[in-house]
Amino acid sequence: MYDKILVPMALDHGLSPKTLKIAETLLNPGGKIIALHVYEVPKGSVSAYLGEATIREGLNRARAVMEEKTAHLPNITSEIVRGHASRSIIDFTEENGVDCIVVGSHRPDLTDFLLGSTAARVVRHAGCAVHVHREG
Repeated sequence: MYDKILVPMALDHGLSPKTLKIAETLLNPGGKIIALHVYEVPKGSVSAYLGEATIREGLNRARAVMEEKTAHLPNITSEIVRGHASRSIIDFTEENGVDCIVVGSHRPDLTDFLLGSTAARVVRHAGCAVHVHREG
């Protein structure tokens, strides 16, 4: 059982009811569940054309969508950070005393074995327990 559980989510998918149920089951009474979305700024030359105001506007829109998707969930705190998905998830857990990450994953294909999915990177590098839920 854990006191602080992080559930990463992608805004285009929302917070999986199955992943959330797993987090609730693993949570100690009085514990805290945090839903986290990582806002990734486009890389390379694309970001040079966006400008800081456009990036900030996108982050604000993402924050509003995050609030909308989690508002109906009692006892869930929502957070949004800017950065690279797996690295930001790991950094957030270390900076906020998270003791378990419950992350969803897809079935791996060849590109995942060569490059590694976000869930795989989190499993390899997180300093806390990680529970991976793979959709059947």
